[in-house]
Parts: sequence; C-alpha cells; structure tokens
Amino acid sequence: MTKEAVLKEFEALKGVGKAKAKLLYDNGFDSMDKLKKAKIKDLTKLKGITEKNANEILGQIKEKKEKPVKKTPEKKDEEETKEKKADDVEIVDQKEGAYKPKIKPQLNKKEKEQLVIRRQIKKRTPHFLRDEGFRYKRIPKNWRRPTGYTSKLRINLKYRPSKVRVGFRGPKMVRGLHPSGFEEVMIHTVKELETIDPKKQAVRIGGTVGTKKRLEIAKRADELDIRVLNMRK
Repeated sequence: MTKEAVLKEFEALKGVGKAKAKLLYDNGFDSMDKLKKAKIKDLTKLKGITEKNANEILGQIKEKKEKPVKKTPEKKDEEETKEKKADDVEIVDQKEGAYKPKIKPQLNKKEKEQLVIRRQIKKRTPHFLRDEGFRYKRIPKNWRRPTGYTSKLRINLKYRPSKVRVGFRGPKMVRGLHPSGFEEVMIHTVKELETIDPKKQAVRIGGTVGTKKRLEIAKRADELDIRVLNMRK
C-alpha cells in the first residue's frame, strides 16, 4: 500500500488527524497490521499521543476485527428482496392516515420577502402593557390607550413601556395574512368552499359549527385541495 492510502486508513480512526497519522507512519507504523500488533506503551512513547488516545485507537481496531464480514447474496436473492421492497412501498401508500404535506400558497418572490420581513418585525415588537400594568397586579395585561391628563405613558417619558405606534406594523402587502401566506376566510357551510381560491386562500371553520358538519367541510376541502387552518386530526 502507498503512504497516502495508509494515512487515509489511520485518519479514518476516531481521534486521529493528519498530524497523528503522519506521526504514526514516521515511527514505524507503516501499515494497519503493525498498528494492530502495537501495545499502549508503544503508542504513548510518541509525542502528542496520550494513554486515552492509545486506548481509543486500539479499541476501534479490535471492534473492526470482531465485526463479521457480510456475505454477498446471490442474484436470485437480490431479485426477491427488490420485489419485496416494491410490495412494501405499495402497502405504505395504501395505509390510511399517512402523512400528507400541508398545502402551500402560490406566492411571488416579493410576497415571500415581505413575509420574512414581517417575521423579523414581529420578533422585535414588544408586548404592549396597559398604563401602570407593570406596577399593579389588579390591572390586566392587555393594551389600552392611555387617556389620563397626567399619564406618564401618554406623554412618552423614557422610563415607561413602549406605546402602540404605526412603526410597529408589518408590510402592507402581507398585512393580515396567515403566517403560511394564505388569506384567511371564515366559513360555516360546505357550499362556501366553492367560492374559495385554493392558490391564495385558506379556510377557517367557525366555532359554532358542529363536529358532523366540520367533518363534511374537511372532506370536501380535501377534494378541492383547500387548506383548513383549524381542523384537528
């Protein structure tokens, strides 16, 4: 074997890089057989190889010895296995409840960019608190515009929380869209699905719709390739 081939074999071992592989080769271990016969004491004499490294190297070589060599199957066996695999694939496709990728909207390049920008804006948008909401437990955490004449939040003092402003809004092109990029449409009946554009719109079933009708809507939506945003499986 050439020097390069031996070095590659050494580098394949865990914990042996180019430098250690070269060190082993230069110190008489010019083949894998010689390295197999080596003892821990022989390896620890070399600079840069600790007892732990030596144990790892020799342990990996022993593991390779113990692994049984796989016999190559005959041509008939190969054909049988291929047929079995093909049958297995067909069975998987026929199984009910198999994973189906979610339907995605057809967006142009600019719309995709605007959705990314909207996500970035949302990450840095603070949680807006009601005036004095950080101080008293009795005040709810939802936002209300401050109207008090002496309100510190109303007059924008620096030590008060952020106030709702126009600058926190997302891009106009994708404003109000679902995170996936679909335009949401609320529906309550199966007939309403026929007015939906599956390329741009997704449906949300109303909360007052019962389970029976909900399942009918979901079934019809699958037939029309329409995404249902709030359908539990």
